[in-house]
Amino acid sequence: MPSNDEIRERIVNVTATVLSVDAADIKNEHDFAADLGAESLQSVELVAGFEEEFEIEMDEEEALSVATVRGAVEYIAKVVVEQHGS
Repeated sequence: MPSNDEIRERIVNVTATVLSVDAADIKNEHDFAADLGAESLQSVELVAGFEEEFEIEMDEEEALSVATVRGAVEYIAKVVVEQHGS
């Protein structure tokens, strides 16, 4: 299982690519919409990117309710454990 640090790094990379922002500027407390400028279509693209990156299936409504980078790390870590075992 990937560590939370590895999950965060992969989330930051996907986020930087989808939102065209510098990965170094992405902080744990950043809100995807308010701080990083994700619009609704980009939010869906982020979810799809995270699913592909981690080879998981996320509940779209649940995933879209995750607002911050830290929240995404926690949520994806939970889904990875559920779907790939511990």
